[in-house]
Amino acid sequence: MAASGNTQWKTPDAKRDEFRRYLEKAGVLDGLTKVLVNLYEEPERPMQPLGFLAEQLTGTSFVDVPALQQENFELKSRVEQLEEQNKELQSKIDELTHPDAES
Repeated sequence: MAASGNTQWKTPDAKRDEFRRYLEKAGVLDGLTKVLVNLYEEPERPMQPLGFLAEQLTGTSFVDVPALQQENFELKSRVEQLEEQNKELQSKIDELTHPDAES
């Protein structure tokens, strides 16, 4: 409890220094520096620098949600087309294999 009371009376510079020490101790500054160096050393600048940083920090790929939504829409449309085509072809198969069924 005493520690939280002390932070209340610290100057902004003291708070900033304390926060900087916290980041250094936790390895955050080193990690950010490495990621920024990787970005700087990229032969071609990434189209989405924040995505590059996120990927470097987390080790996972950055997800471009709007692009995925567009791809999802296009794929759903294609599935509908293929289902319709499948239905038409199935009808033709039925006509050819059972010609007397339509009479």
